[in-house]
Amino acid sequence: MTVPVTLITGTRKGLGRFLAERCLARGHRVIGCSRKPAELDHPRYEHHCLDVADEAAVRGLFADLAGRHRRLDHLINNAGIAALNHAVLTPAATVERILRTNVVGSFLFCREAAKWMRRGGGGRIVNFSTVAVPLALEGEAAYVASKAAVEALTRVLAREFAAWGVTVNAVGPVPIDTDLIRNVPADKIQALVARQAIARLGEPEDVDNVVEFFLRPQSAFVTGQVVYLGGVH
Repeated sequence: MTVPVTLITGTRKGLGRFLAERCLARGHRVIGCSRKPAELDHPRYEHHCLDVADEAAVRGLFADLAGRHRRLDHLINNAGIAALNHAVLTPAATVERILRTNVVGSFLFCREAAKWMRRGGGGRIVNFSTVAVPLALEGEAAYVASKAAVEALTRVLAREFAAWGVTVNAVGPVPIDTDLIRNVPADKIQALVARQAIARLGEPEDVDNVVEFFLRPQSAFVTGQVVYLGGVH
């Protein structure tokens, strides 16, 4: 039986590590990456240290992947950063950093993954958005703009890659208790949760459920979709 090869960005901690562990539990071979080393130790896991927006480093990762595995079945673009601040107080450097990680990083990994998936006859790409996009969440202008761009990227690439058997979809989580929201005031989180149809924080399992659906072979006819959690639309 062929072991699926799954590449996940941002696997050092939080949701990325959770998704890596879930994929390993399902029998995948997982390639992870982050800026710093990861402590995840598993015989089917390998880790690369890089900046997802560094084009040369990303190309290097895929060259290594080609030499070791010669195929890629899934890409989960989990890596992302955010900053909470009013727009008039947000420096350009912060905006550029968010756009580079969230948009440029997602684009580079999608581009390089699609090349290998095309050679292999197809594959699955899952990008990450957020419910902050449809909610037009105030105080996160740069982050929301970056994730809106990821959604647009998802829809365009779904069309560009469809003929190769490569699907491209996105999941939009509600707030989950990870480092991404650790510095957000509790009252702001509660106000956001109250705007959901299902008024609770998300769990990593909620996200994994949607990701796993997108990765299934039976989901070959599902592409260009963004699924928001918590009843947000």
